[in-house]
Amino acid sequence: MHSRPLRLITAALFALLPMLEALPAHAAASRIKDIVEIEGVRDNQLVGYGLVVGLNGTGDSLNNSPFTKQSLQAMLERLGVNTRGESMRTANVAAVMVTASLPAFATQGSRLDVNVAALGDSKSLQGGTLLVTPLLGADGEVYAIAQGSVTINGFKAQGDAASIVSGVPTTGRISAGGLIEREIGFVLGAQRTLRLALRNPDLTTSRRIALAINDFIGVPCATPEDPATVRLNLPQNFNGNIVDLLTDIEQLVVETDLPAKIVVDENSGIIVIGQDVRVSKVAVAQSNLTVSIGENPTVVQPNALSNGQTATQPRTDIQVNQTDSSLAVVDDTISLQQLVDGLNALGISPRDLIAILQAIKASGALQAEIQVL
Repeated sequence: MHSRPLRLITAALFALLPMLEALPAHAAASRIKDIVEIEGVRDNQLVGYGLVVGLNGTGDSLNNSPFTKQSLQAMLERLGVNTRGESMRTANVAAVMVTASLPAFATQGSRLDVNVAALGDSKSLQGGTLLVTPLLGADGEVYAIAQGSVTINGFKAQGDAASIVSGVPTTGRISAGGLIEREIGFVLGAQRTLRLALRNPDLTTSRRIALAINDFIGVPCATPEDPATVRLNLPQNFNGNIVDLLTDIEQLVVETDLPAKIVVDENSGIIVIGQDVRVSKVAVAQSNLTVSIGENPTVVQPNALSNGQTATQPRTDIQVNQTDSSLAVVDDTISLQQLVDGLNALGISPRDLIAILQAIKASGALQAEIQVL
């Protein structure tokens, strides 16, 4: 007895299918935490100069690296050993630059990873140990101390007549080799206002983020200032601090919008075309010129009973092949898939495609920005 309502529902669903297929495709939706950076939440770069000891004869040659010799003498003097004026021939020491990234809100006493790179003519840092090295920030203050055994990903082996190198043996890493001594003075929870920085600046996306936050909170607490910035103010009656507010809004989903852009890398021939790229009606023709050069030398023998010598006579074969393609018409306001299919139908290489896209842009028919890497 339910067959008639079921038939009506089925007929209604089939009637809606063409309408659903005709709906425009929406842009990619992302969480706010995935498309913005929070003001004050950032890493800080640290750098230091130190010595790696314990190398098996693969360290710096002191005659060619005077900074290594001076650093070694200064270190020994601090330990009570005077080597001034003495001849030093050790090859087990290497001067290195030590770098690290201080995470946001890192506390004093916590550990961080450090990278080590040779500064002189050291052959390998394998088996070496980094001595105590202060790591400085951009303000010249010491924020961490690094020390530990260096781990490298490459190696170098050699004999009397041959050698082999795998990877880069003059760079290494010390896992948890840095000890944080100074904290960055920033209290996020005490802030009453801060800025959200978009990773991909866009006016539409910036406004959508502000609207999504205001609709969720119920009061106008977010304001789009420019394509890259949304200012967030803590509401007066909000039950919590700015950290609670960020926790509430970072899961909100926003549809991002990006400008029409084509990115090309002429060195590698890579082309990336955005979704909203459009082309006005235009005709395109492309010509391929191929030049083949072959060398087929022939052997010429001397006459019998003569004093001549066997020789080779060069013979070069040159072939020129020029393939001309007819004009192909690219229709008006075509989609990205149609644009790619139409250009592929011409049978052109990626490097020729880059030149064609630049020519279409110069004619004013390409409604997109071309960015050359």
